[in-house]
Amino acid sequence: MTASTAAVVYNRVPRVTADFWLIKLMAVTMGETAADYLNVQMGLGLTATSLLMSAVLAVALVWQFAQKRYVPAAYWLSVVLISIVGTLITDNLVDNFQVPLLATTIAFSIALALTFLLWFRAEGTLSIHSIFTGRREAFYWLAILFTFALGTAAGDLVAEKFALGYLATGVLFGMIILSLSFGYFALGLDPILAFWLVYILTRPLGASFGDLMSQPAQYGGFGLGTIVTSAIFLAAIVAIVIFMSLRHEGEELVEADRNLGARGA
Repeated sequence: MTASTAAVVYNRVPRVTADFWLIKLMAVTMGETAADYLNVQMGLGLTATSLLMSAVLAVALVWQFAQKRYVPAAYWLSVVLISIVGTLITDNLVDNFQVPLLATTIAFSIALALTFLLWFRAEGTLSIHSIFTGRREAFYWLAILFTFALGTAAGDLVAEKFALGYLATGVLFGMIILSLSFGYFALGLDPILAFWLVYILTRPLGASFGDLMSQPAQYGGFGLGTIVTSAIFLAAIVAIVIFMSLRHEGEELVEADRNLGARGA
């Protein structure tokens, strides 16, 4: 068997479809409200909440890494939890260590860029359509973590620095996402660049609308509270995950070098 012999394997992350973006947006919205609920309403505080959710995330990632194909329940549970942990990382830096939002935005931008650089140097590609080894998946999830931390920092920077309010901030990031989508579909914007930029920006978009729904009216919100808001989006996420599981929605086959797959699995 030669080194170029190819094996057909499954991608361990989903195809990027409308369902993908819908559930991702709801996951980040729930991540924002769930983090607020655990931290504030339950009175756990940032440190205890961060430790608890990091431990739960570690368990979820063990389940996810054990899969050799895309399994909606394992994948989206990991996304929801990593959105919570990413939010908490930024909140800890800002609230507990008084790191300015501008500094955290710059720091996480650098961390994400370095992750992509190391990923590309190790694998020769940043394609999300060929995540079929453990090493590639590790780079993928590290990048995901930094996108949530960066999205939290950038969203809070815009909302607090310019005092736009939840609705205006959400509309602003929504317009940026629409412009990137236009660039991708009409102007030939690089698909990898477009994907990761939109992935970053859906975090502040979802968080803005999560805050809009959960926060009291005197703070510009609808006053639904974090419990109701989190429950609404959790129910929607569960319904879509069940639909994906039954329809095998999001599964993707890739051609992989057998020797590469054996080394990185």
